[in-house]
Amino acid sequence: MTALQARWQELADIKDELALRDWFMGTSGNLAIKVQDAPLEFLVTASGKDKRKRTSEDFLLVDASGKAVDDTPLKPSAETLLHCEVYSKTNAGCSLHIHTVANNVISEIYGDQGKIDFKGLELIKAFGLWDEDAVLTIPIIPNHAHIPDLAEEFQKHIQADSGAVLIRNHGITVWGKDGFEAKKLLEASEFLFQYQMALYQIHSQ
Repeated sequence: MTALQARWQELADIKDELALRDWFMGTSGNLAIKVQDAPLEFLVTASGKDKRKRTSEDFLLVDASGKAVDDTPLKPSAETLLHCEVYSKTNAGCSLHIHTVANNVISEIYGDQGKIDFKGLELIKAFGLWDEDAVLTIPIIPNHAHIPDLAEEFQKHIQADSGAVLIRNHGITVWGKDGFEAKKLLEASEFLFQYQMALYQIHSQ
């Protein structure tokens, strides 16, 4: 199995698992996984596909600028430039972007603060935060309609080889060293958002 085939299989498995969680409403969301470093090439979801189905046209190979490596009628996902920023600035191997009710609601509630902090919750350990008084901060950035502007804002918050950024009323992008870590961070983030939303509802009553 070639590196391309192995990464394709890995990303397809992640897509299947996230689809079972119903995290791809209305063809939203996009996934990417690095195939090689020099020159940089990565697989990214094709635009407008039903991600609950598994086909031979789910992904396409793109370069460091997000352009298709081969001639193909497929178009890369609109947010491909976000993945380009991740791979150009870090050693991450996988990045995932999804839209859920929970992450959209949280981004709106805390959007004016430009971030949301989590402390004292077990799931922040997924981000490597093990100290008792550790705080996980997830930035919240404006949802620029012009993707290059969004990518420019997004890249300011790429500080390490793993992380997460919320886009206000849009979705979350996470990245990690490989598919397993990226998926772990995504699951942990969504748990934290659902927890915070439930807590907010209780306190609002």
